[in-house]
Amino acid sequence: MTTIRLENVMLTLGDKHFHFDTEIAGGAITAITGASGSGKSTLLNLIAGFEAPASGRIIVDGKDISRLHPAERPVSLIFQDNNLFGHLDLFTNIGLGISPSLKLSAADRQAISAALTRVGLAGFEKRLPPTLSGGERQRAAFARALVRNRPLLLLDEPFAALDPGLRGAMAALLVDLHRESGNTILIVTHDPDEVARLADHALFIEDGHILVHAPTAVFLQRRDNPGLAAFLGVNSA
Repeated sequence: MTTIRLENVMLTLGDKHFHFDTEIAGGAITAITGASGSGKSTLLNLIAGFEAPASGRIIVDGKDISRLHPAERPVSLIFQDNNLFGHLDLFTNIGLGISPSLKLSAADRQAISAALTRVGLAGFEKRLPPTLSGGERQRAAFARALVRNRPLLLLDEPFAALDPGLRGAMAALLVDLHRESGNTILIVTHDPDEVARLADHALFIEDGHILVHAPTAVFLQRRDNPGLAAFLGVNSA
């Protein structure tokens, strides 16, 4: 179970200052919440390696990954826009998750088809992303994460563009995949219901700092922080 520790991690981007110091439970789903611009995506980018801390360390299972290239980190990412190449079929898009050069073994090819089947896209290998619905494209992104088989999965508002029915279906798929893999998942969300439905733990970021980090049941009952209360749609204490 892959634990993430951010030790006094500091970063400045323009006039915004970020300071993260926390431990994220291994083998659990942790929801990352907060207002737009608070630092949710920045936190993911630091863990993924798209931003480098000015100071502090990012520790994954006891190893300092703070200066590793993103490709060297044990991370898969799923974004709201899926990051699929529109001119490449699904088989190729997913194969890029295994090998950017597409040097795929027979076992790799079998794994790609199996992943598509697992997410409900059996037989879609030759389909192009523009011919798919939003939910189908998001399922393809999950299939790519499956074949990468990394212990950390980072999701940045992956369901935001989907209608409520599809959001529920994709959330259920995420929970199922998590039960099978036991990986560590961080998901950025603006939806308190999604926090309640998905997460084991939740944290609230404001102005680049983690103000609340608690088990979900406790998190959803907090009323002592006005920003968190506003996110939850309740009155602060």
